[in-house]
Order: sequence, then C-alpha cells, then structure tokens
Amino acid sequence: MKKKVIKHYLEFSIYTNPGPFKNLLKENLPNNVRQIGELVRKQIIHRTTLEDGNIGTNADKKFGDMTKVPWYRQPEDDILVTASAMLAELYRRDKKGFTNNRTEKNKLILTCRFVAVLVASIIKSKGIPCRVRSGNAPYFDMGNLGKVSADHWLNQYWNSKQKKWITIDVDGSWSMNEKFDPYNLPEGKFDFPADAWLNIRNKKDNPKRFWNGRPETGTIVVLWSLFYDFHCLMNDEIIYLHMPEPGLYQNFKKLSEKELREIDNLAALMQNPEKNFDKLQNIWNTNKKFRLLKGGLL
Repeated sequence: MKKKVIKHYLEFSIYTNPGPFKNLLKENLPNNVRQIGELVRKQIIHRTTLEDGNIGTNADKKFGDMTKVPWYRQPEDDILVTASAMLAELYRRDKKGFTNNRTEKNKLILTCRFVAVLVASIIKSKGIPCRVRSGNAPYFDMGNLGKVSADHWLNQYWNSKQKKWITIDVDGSWSMNEKFDPYNLPEGKFDFPADAWLNIRNKKDNPKRFWNGRPETGTIVVLWSLFYDFHCLMNDEIIYLHMPEPGLYQNFKKLSEKELREIDNLAALMQNPEKNFDKLQNIWNTNKKFRLLKGGLL
C-alpha cells in the first residue's frame, strides 16, 4: 500500500485525537488489538442495552446490571463527541481509567460510532494505521424488525504482516447472532455502503433489508451510510446529526439521474479506497455537495 495512505490512517482527526492521553494509551494499554477491544467493550453500555435492561443480549448481564445505572443517566452521544472527551470522562468517573471491573454507574452510555472513534484513537496511538467505517450489519437480532441490516460503525486496522485491512467490530462483539470472530470479520459479513449502493442501483440487492435508527428503511439508509463512510475514509468521523449541505437526504426522492450517477461514481471509487485514494481526496477537496455539512448550528 502507498506510504501516503498509511500515513493518512496513522494521523488523528479532530475526533480521534486523544489529546493529553496519547502517551497513556500508548504505554499503559495492551498492544494486542483483541485485548484493546475487549477492554474498551467493558467501559461502555449501549443506549439500547440501557433502555432494554436485563433482557435480550443482556439477559446474562454481561454488559452489567442495568438496575445499577443511575436513573438520571442518559445516552451521552451528544456530549462525548471526541475521543479526548470520552477519555477524560472515563478517568473522571474512575481514576483507574480502563479497568476490567468498571462499575455500571461509571460506564459511558454510547453507541457504535463513538466506540469506533475511541478504538481508532487507541490503535493509532500504538502506531498502527486504523480507520473508522460506517455501513450496515446484518448479524444482530433486531427483534420485531426481523432480518434487517442495521446501520453500524466499526473499525479496520492495517496488518503489516498480512498486508491487508482487518475488520473488527468492538461495539457489536458481544451481541452477534452469528458465530464468527468479531476481531477478523470474514469478507461479506458487513454491508459496506459502496457495495450496497451499487448493488441496489443495479437491482442486485433488496433495499428494503436496510434499516437505520432514525428510523428509515430502503436505499436512503445506504446513502446515509455511504456519506458517513466517505467522511470516515477521509479521517472525518462526523456525528449522526451531520448531513450534506445541499440536502441529499431531504431531497432524496427528487434527485436527478445525473445526481444519482455522481453518487454512483463516488461509491465505485470507495469500493477500492486505496487504489482510488487520490481521486477520493480530490472529491473531498473540491466537491462542496459531499463535504459541507448541515446540522445543529452548522
């Protein structure tokens, strides 16, 4: 792989930057990716786990006893947006920081995007190229929704010995309804949005099987993930509320064939981001439609 690509994924973004915690992460945390992931998983409660309580995937209380979480504790996605913020709060609640026995009341209430950002921050601190990816996962039990591919964020790190990206799912590692290694996802298990978008456009996939937490179903879900994933590939792991300035989502049903083909082109390049890295960066640096954001005060 090109040195510039390796360098790109070694760099911290505004979101993955660990700030004053970099040396602590580098020196005090395990070097093994699986051990890093297991340790991170023990610090986090997903908002749906908190909401559901001690049932479903938490019937065995592997995420902790939800009755011990303070009643006023709410999802913290809107507060702890960056790795440095998450790290500061972990150490504020428990001065030991990353611990195997963090109490339920001191865990962070976060969803997959935030776990992936934290994992990327740690792995990058170890000098290993890492990136966050956004897409959809078909390997969770979605209850009444049936067999859907749910919006999800995870990580890839560069294995220098095997010379390939390894896909890992830390947030979902304890909740899968299929038996495979969450620290080396087999190819095809995760629905990367570039493939999904083009397959839907070519009538090779059913858009109705894609779902996100808004909630939405269908092709628009894949477009949402595609936009997030493009930003992630460019080291800009934006939050859920951010969307393209021109309103791709609001005007989705009114997009012209020309606009759809422009998205097709982006997706085709994203299918091989290493080979097409320069072209993706050119779009990133020149195309306001895919770069400028709208959401909150933006």
